[in-house]
Amino acid sequence: MHHNTLKGVYLSLAASLWWGIIGVIYFKFVSFASPLELTIHRTIWTALLLIITTSFHSKWKEFNKILKKKINLIILLITGLLVSLNWYTWLYAVSTNNLLDSALGYYIFPILSVFLGIIFLKEKYNRNKIISIILVILALIYFLVKLGKVPWIGITVALTFSLYGLIRKKVKVSSDIGLLVETLLLTPIAVVLFIFLMNKNLNIFSINEPLLSFYLFWAGLMTLIPLFWYTKGFKLIGIGPASMIFFMTPTAQFLLGLYYFNEPLILDELVAFIFIWLAVIIYLNELRKE
Repeated sequence: MHHNTLKGVYLSLAASLWWGIIGVIYFKFVSFASPLELTIHRTIWTALLLIITTSFHSKWKEFNKILKKKINLIILLITGLLVSLNWYTWLYAVSTNNLLDSALGYYIFPILSVFLGIIFLKEKYNRNKIISIILVILALIYFLVKLGKVPWIGITVALTFSLYGLIRKKVKVSSDIGLLVETLLLTPIAVVLFIFLMNKNLNIFSINEPLLSFYLFWAGLMTLIPLFWYTKGFKLIGIGPASMIFFMTPTAQFLLGLYYFNEPLILDELVAFIFIWLAVIIYLNELRKE
């Protein structure tokens, strides 16, 4: 295997397992803070760290180019809101022992992205892609009929992430600069929300709790390290292999939730997951052909 290809595989795999294992364990550890406060910290500290990396890599020219068009800021504000909702929902899942639901969301989001691409971008499709979409729909219907509930965590995670990817295609920008603009646009909102938490005495981060505050600061690094690795891996091996490796993320989350955090999995939920896994297998086979 070519050296760059092997490096790309390692980076994509490391990022996927970071999201699926290290990120879960870290955010579970800091779940003494509410999902809202953790989302606030991810936003602010990610923005700060991206300012540092943008300066280090001398990428302010690209940043300024994005700012010249107002439409770019509107689009990136929308995608920023989507990613923050995605973060909040996932953090809620972690803190409330619903990792299986979040894993479901990350299993179906690539397939949902295919569906949205067909609808809104007129992307090419074939029988197998349609079958994978139908299987996901059947799984969600099965959840509703057999369990009497909508898996809202999984749907929210999948929908926000797939819409994020769809809308971000409207702006030609690298992932780190795009995220920098998004988090900078959201930082004023995050500050207002943090002030709200302070007024209600619901915040953990404070000068009175220096150790806990230090733990929360790492939320930014936990967001950026796998992002940089996956982006680099993506560039080296391409969308198909990187997307296939990404499925290590929900698989790791599923196994952690089931075996480490002892989340319950009843038979009807397992049947729904089997529908999802069949859809993923078909989707991965299509990626292999590309």
